[in-house]
Amino acid sequence: MSGVMKRMGMIFRAKANKALDRAEDPRETLDYSYQKQLELLQKVRRGVADVATSRKRLELQLNQLQGQSAKLEDQGRKALALGREDLAREALSRRASLQQQVSDLEVQHQTLQGEEEKLTLAAQRLQAKVDAFRTKKETIKATYTAAQAQTRIAESFSGISEEMSDVGLAIQRAEDKTAQLQARAGAIDELLASGALDDRSGLGSKDDIQAELDRLSGGTDVELELQRMKAELAGGPSAQQQAIEGGAQGGAQQSPQTQHRFDKQ
Repeated sequence: MSGVMKRMGMIFRAKANKALDRAEDPRETLDYSYQKQLELLQKVRRGVADVATSRKRLELQLNQLQGQSAKLEDQGRKALALGREDLAREALSRRASLQQQVSDLEVQHQTLQGEEEKLTLAAQRLQAKVDAFRTKKETIKATYTAAQAQTRIAESFSGISEEMSDVGLAIQRAEDKTAQLQARAGAIDELLASGALDDRSGLGSKDDIQAELDRLSGGTDVELELQRMKAELAGGPSAQQQAIEGGAQGGAQQSPQTQHRFDKQ
């Protein structure tokens, strides 16, 4: 059971890793890393600002204590000049206490100043790294986008992509349907021509006998019209009458041929 559970866990992790790999976009990962670096840089800058604020506050306190120390020294000198040695001693005692505070504040001030310099240098270095990472990030993103576009174009040309595969299948189905309709139309035309199917619309092809009769009738009309025009050009009613009679005789001569064709069929 332990081996089965381990195997199931390995399979689950493998599938999850593969799913994450498909879902991961390197450009989004780079943007997220850049955002985290900007947040870190902002924290360092806030730290520099906080240290600088503390240093400035100590400087103000130092200036205030140094002013008080100078004032007590001046008061002690005046008291001693007036013969008040006790007051002069008290003023100098207070001045000594202030000097100890000034010394302590100066040490703290130097420490804060050193920390501020370190943080400032770290912020500058981090800023340089962030700028370099941003440049590299944009370069990688542009390269990845171009490679992705090239891959899609290549897949489209080769028909590997899903979109082009769907288009290719649609074109193939359309071509198959067109070929099927063309074959059906050709077959129906052949059946109509052979007489296997009746053209109930009355618009189809005529049979051979009707076509022959139409041809002979058309030919007779043309001959009659030609003879009439010749008679008109020659002048005289006798020529016109001869043309009409000649046309009638020509029609009579063709009738036995037609009758013979009817009998033969």
